[in-house]
Amino acid sequence: LVVALAGWLLLLPRVLRHWRLPAVGAGFLVCVATQGVVVLAGTSAPPGRVGWICVPGLAVFVLGLVLYGFVLARFELGQLRRGAGDQWVAGGALAISALAGATLVTATSSSGVLGWWPGLHEAVRSADLIVLGLALAWYAVLAASELRWPRPVYDARRWSTVFPLGMTALACMTTASATGVGWLRPLGEVLVWPALAAWIAVAAGAARRMTPPARRC
Repeated sequence: LVVALAGWLLLLPRVLRHWRLPAVGAGFLVCVATQGVVVLAGTSAPPGRVGWICVPGLAVFVLGLVLYGFVLARFELGQLRRGAGDQWVAGGALAISALAGATLVTATSSSGVLGWWPGLHEAVRSADLIVLGLALAWYAVLAASELRWPRPVYDARRWSTVFPLGMTALACMTTASATGVGWLRPLGEVLVWPALAAWIAVAAGAARRMTPPARRC
């Protein structure tokens, strides 16, 4: 967590200083990186010991959502039609945000941290469900755009499609456990299969790209 936090503090300002417009899907990685720190903070907070980590973790969680809005306002929607794969990070960033929120919900409910502010735990829970709902909405929009404008040619950026698919499935299952919304778990289990299929397809494309062409005699 300390190493990740140090890297985040070092790199984020440099990325923002060299921002380019219009933003593409990769731009949402500033949110992904930020929420990754929150996930580590939440999972590093065993009950009754270092639960205080959730306090700055909550602040970084909010910052991650602010960064998401910053990129979204500059995102080129035409990427839905012609993106090479990284446009899916627009949804994946919200999925990891939901995962981060779920870890905070779990940590705060078990350790009693943040109890000094009545209703804050429930507010984090509600925010987590809203973020997950937005991630699922992006999932539907991005999947529909793939069907409307198929792009079957392999591109290395297709690995940025696999990540959001898997992260959305994980976020559903984790949020189900954290919030008690049981139907999210079977939904996450179903979404694992498109993620696996995408991984296989992209891995096969990468293998074909790395295989040298056969020489003619």
